[in-house]
Amino acid sequence: MAEKRKWLTEDKLALIMGLFLFVLGMLNFAGLDILGWSAKTNVWTSAGNIFGAASGQYKGLPGIAALLLTFAFITAFLSVGLKYLGADVPRFIKSFTVVFFISILCWAMGHYALIAATPDQLAKYNLTWAMGLTGEAGFILALLAGIFIGNFLPGFAESLKEALRPEMYIKIAIVILGAELGVKAVDALGLASSVIFRGLCAIVEAYLIYWALVYFVARKYFKFSREWSAPLASGISICGVSAAIATGGAIRARPVVPIMVSSLVVVFTCIEMLLLPFAAQWGLWNQPMVAGAWMGLAVKSDGGAIASGAITDALIRAKAMAASGLQYQEGWVTMAATTIKIFIDVFIGIWSFVLAIVWCTFIDSKPGQRMKFSAVLDRFPRFVLGYVITFLVMLALCAMGPDMVKLGKATIAGTGTFRGIFFVLTFFTIGVVSNFKKLWAEGIGKLAAVYIVCLFGFIIWIGLFISWLFFHGVKPPVA
Repeated sequence: MAEKRKWLTEDKLALIMGLFLFVLGMLNFAGLDILGWSAKTNVWTSAGNIFGAASGQYKGLPGIAALLLTFAFITAFLSVGLKYLGADVPRFIKSFTVVFFISILCWAMGHYALIAATPDQLAKYNLTWAMGLTGEAGFILALLAGIFIGNFLPGFAESLKEALRPEMYIKIAIVILGAELGVKAVDALGLASSVIFRGLCAIVEAYLIYWALVYFVARKYFKFSREWSAPLASGISICGVSAAIATGGAIRARPVVPIMVSSLVVVFTCIEMLLLPFAAQWGLWNQPMVAGAWMGLAVKSDGGAIASGAITDALIRAKAMAASGLQYQEGWVTMAATTIKIFIDVFIGIWSFVLAIVWCTFIDSKPGQRMKFSAVLDRFPRFVLGYVITFLVMLALCAMGPDMVKLGKATIAGTGTFRGIFFVLTFFTIGVVSNFKKLWAEGIGKLAAVYIVCLFGFIIWIGLFISWLFFHGVKPPVA
């Protein structure tokens, strides 16, 4: 039985699960609101108003009941999938229960009106002042809670290990996100195509510069071998964990090499997520799409980059509203970050193939070690296909007319609650797995030095320059 399941990876499972949720949401086009009972988190001043059903068709459903139903559905949904990955399902359920409710608590606290209410909402909540961070502040709280548990409560963190799957959570969320962006893109087809084209140009230019510079610094100044320098260059410059692992396979590096690099990526992703969105709000609030692209180019993991894009989206919309009265549509900054990251994921497969050829032809030159093209294809992130599919399907359907747009919005109302939950699960679990002390004890200091020099020395700034070059003057639609 185990042999039959080898085809299924976490990446493929995320694609299947994301598409399953999308299909359930799509039943709105047939008049069936299957996901409308899911728990939506509201901006609140009274605890009784925190949760509610996503759809008006279920408005009589108490918020707590909606939350418990959502928890039961997600737990069962994930458990079935993970069973086919060989996970310990009873242990997962026990761990996930804790992970879910801590994450939801952070998500709910982030929606407290004093934290989340934007300037146009102050009167609604009888407030004279609020931080204006929107509900996405819950992402930051979840990340901080995770970091605290991972570094100060290691025993507790270990007990949650089976449910600490940030890459899977974010990949499911990204598949769902494609549908949301497809609906929103109908109102601005020209802008959507522009973002896609500019994103493609930006990542090609950025990473041809990044990779060469990081590889040179690691080899020349830190005296790392090729085996270490190549995965390190890919991990820092392309896309973190996925790129480091793909590169390690392409050059036949020892397993410990991409694992160490990947661990480092997770740590610095946390740091970037805590700093860069606020830097973008401060300096780029009047260039929202530049800020989104910058998150995609600078933050080195799928989950971290897209989650940073979501935070930046919220922060910049709040700042723009407060500073100039402009109310940008939600999601476009996130779309810029996501588009950049999606193209980067595609670039991983291409770059792995290039490195495999270089290593086999010029460096190793050993018979029998040439990488098959099928092996490169096997590394292609499947969830990217899900994102593209859901985006194009919703774009095509909603472009047919206003009635279809209405049904599309009903669809994403249901799937959107799950996307938000999977995002906050990603933030919390990224924090928990970032055990700084453990990584330092494993001798990661020298690798960290390369990362610090490259990241803060030129990657962030080159990424900012290229983002400005391609996205300067591009603005999201006004709500």
